[in-house]
Amino acid sequence: MKVRTLGTQGLKVSAVGLGCMGMSHGYAGAVQESEAISTMHLALELGCDFWDTAEVYGPFTNEVLVGKALKGRRDKVVVATKFGFGIAPPSSGLTGPSTEVGLDSRPEHIRAVVEASLKRLDIDVIDLLYQHRVDPNVPIEDVVGAMADLVQQGKVRFLGLSEPSAATLKRAHAVHPISAVQSEYSLWSRDVEQTTIPTCRALGVGLVPYSPLGRGALTGKLPAPDALGAGDFRIGLPRFQADAWDANQALLAKLQAMAQERHCTSAQLALAWVLAQGDFIVPIPGASKERHLRENLAAAEISLSAQDVAEIGNAMHPSKVQGDRYTEASLALTNR
Repeated sequence: MKVRTLGTQGLKVSAVGLGCMGMSHGYAGAVQESEAISTMHLALELGCDFWDTAEVYGPFTNEVLVGKALKGRRDKVVVATKFGFGIAPPSSGLTGPSTEVGLDSRPEHIRAVVEASLKRLDIDVIDLLYQHRVDPNVPIEDVVGAMADLVQQGKVRFLGLSEPSAATLKRAHAVHPISAVQSEYSLWSRDVEQTTIPTCRALGVGLVPYSPLGRGALTGKLPAPDALGAGDFRIGLPRFQADAWDANQALLAKLQAMAQERHCTSAQLALAWVLAQGDFIVPIPGASKERHLRENLAAAEISLSAQDVAEIGNAMHPSKVQGDRYTEASLALTNR
């Protein structure tokens, strides 16, 4: 697979990464551990060496799963994980996403999380460490200062932020080079085009889009929201409410038609469009099944003309999409 560079510090990764969250967090339907590990191993065989996880996924279980898949392959994988949420103790009785209890980017918390993540992943160094969400109660200078100390200690190699504002990114980058910003970016979620992408370009920071397939919607294969199953976090998102879902079907049908014209799938066209936005962009679609993984990674080989990019982008413009990408509460945690 083609390789791309994130940031100016030498972080090289496959052009398409693997978002591991859905293997054990957020979606209905359990993925067997053996199947998940097999999918990660296949990803590596196909040249996908950039794997993304976080302590809050599970919580904790996703890092453990990735750690198991890394056995005997550690030196071939670029591992990204995250800190930044407070997590309720097991005694709370809470499970899954409900265990997220506020933000916590205090330096002492960062250090504790990194030590715990290293143990769960069973590795000596984290390749890319992100602040999962900007904590308004802790100056970003203090946060990045603590992260930079971990780089000096050899426990972390590169630094990143998730869903920061352009202003916060600039302040963070002034303390220590930021290699990557991870934010939602897809054909129908393009908030980052306003200020984040221009700032990334100006500073030489890579962009790692999560949910580049619109949480599965842009594949054209997702069932109606009422069929997703209990425990699937998408059920609570505005874009997945019945009225919005029905209104967006014409857009998804248009995407499928454009994909057929170009002899690829809707998922591949959506990923190819994201990849075409710049060589500093590395999307991390999730895949819990091998056939989906193969489909996603093949998108890296699709070349779109400038006319293609414009036509696809205009046809799927976010102004035509019904429903926000997140609830108001979740949106409040972004772009700050």
